[in-house]
This record gives sequence, C-alpha cells and structure tokens, in this order.
Amino acid sequence: MNIEKEHEDQGEITAAEPIDTIEKYGQIARKTDNPRGNIWYLPIIGHIEGHYVMPATNKTTKYEHVIPLLLNAAESSEVDGMLVVLNTVGGDVEAGLAIAELISHFSKPTVSLVLGGGHSIGVPLAVAAQYSFIAASAAMTIHPVRMNGTVVGAQQTYDYFNKMQERVLEFVVANSHISKQRLKELMLDTTMLALDVGTFLIGEEAVKEQLIDQVGGLHDAMEKLYSVIGEARTSTPTTSTEPAHTL
Repeated sequence: MNIEKEHEDQGEITAAEPIDTIEKYGQIARKTDNPRGNIWYLPIIGHIEGHYVMPATNKTTKYEHVIPLLLNAAESSEVDGMLVVLNTVGGDVEAGLAIAELISHFSKPTVSLVLGGGHSIGVPLAVAAQYSFIAASAAMTIHPVRMNGTVVGAQQTYDYFNKMQERVLEFVVANSHISKQRLKELMLDTTMLALDVGTFLIGEEAVKEQLIDQVGGLHDAMEKLYSVIGEARTSTPTTSTEPAHTL
C-alpha cells in the first residue's frame, strides 16, 4: 500500500513529502516540541477557490485542501494553536464562509494576521480567529456580494443576493466588534471606490472600525498566540487520581 498516496488522499501532511506539501498546501510539514506550544500555520493566499476551478495562472487557496487540514489539525495532539496568515483578494463566498466557520469553531487557540490584503471574503476569514492582527501596510476591502455570469433580472435574484450578503454580515458582526449598521455603511459607501461600491481600509483604519483587534506583525501575532495557549493550559482542569465517591 502506498502510505504517502493514502495520506495525500486524506488531506494529511507527512514529513516525507515536504515539497509536495508546500506546493499544494503552502506549508512545510514539520514536527516541533516547543515548550510554549506547537503552532500550526494556515496560509490563505490568492483567490479562494470554490466549486469551480480557477485558471492555472491564478494563485489559489483550495477549500478541498484547507478543510481536511483543519479537521486533522483539530484532532492532532501535536497542535496547540493555529496562526492564520492571510494575503487574499477574496473569492468564492460559500467556500470562504465554510473555512471561516471551521476557524471560528476550532477547538484550540487561534490568531489571525492580515499581510498585504484581506479583501472581500477575506474579511470573514480574518475575523474568524479568536484574536486578529493586521500589518500597518495591509488593506481590507469591504463591498457587497457579487456574482459572475448571467443572472435573471427578477426580484428573486435580488432576494438571493440579499440573503447571501446577510450571511456574510452576520458572521463578521458575530466574530468582531463592529456593529451591523456600521458594517453596512462601509459596504455600501459610494464615495471611496472609483468603479465600485464599498470601503478600502488600511491597517489602523480596520482597527478603528473595530473590525480587527490590533495592528501588528508576525512577532506580535505569535506572542499573542503563545499567551492564549498558556492561558488555555492553565485553565485546563487536572484529572484527579483519587477514587470517586458516590451515594
């Protein structure tokens, strides 16, 4: 039996395939034994690819790769916390929300860091972690949901777009400190983008809008994650070796 092929099919990462993992998943398989906690890194780059395959010229994050990796990391005893690193232009709404939901319900400490950009559906992905950072030079674009291709010009189409947009709004509001009213105002602003509706936020602006928790870089994000891991270890109840007494 080809063990490496079996691991590949299951979305698992093994140390035997470092080149394969960095090409497919954007990370190198490695075993660590850090006394402060073993951090697992989830890079989300380029275009979030959903049910349709993007052209080969596009750099993509494929949901069929990321979802199994997240499930494996949640089950792994070697993972103490996760750092989500984003530089994405956005992409498929449902694929992005699916990944964001898994991050927000990850059973271990999570921190996100926006580098370069966390645009469009990258916004829910950035706020999905327990604590979020953005680099001073990084940017985030908030705009309404769009759809490519032919659409039917009917009320039902508008209702569908509105419901999909509500899904994004509700998730961002539930996982950040921004109000729904303010988020809608940013999303529908007509004064900032020349050819579009929405808002372009850079670094500190995203923090002032209470979308992201703090401006910072890699060191800040890792130190915060180590701190949360330490708090989680301290709060974990110890198992008593004394026999239980029952009535």
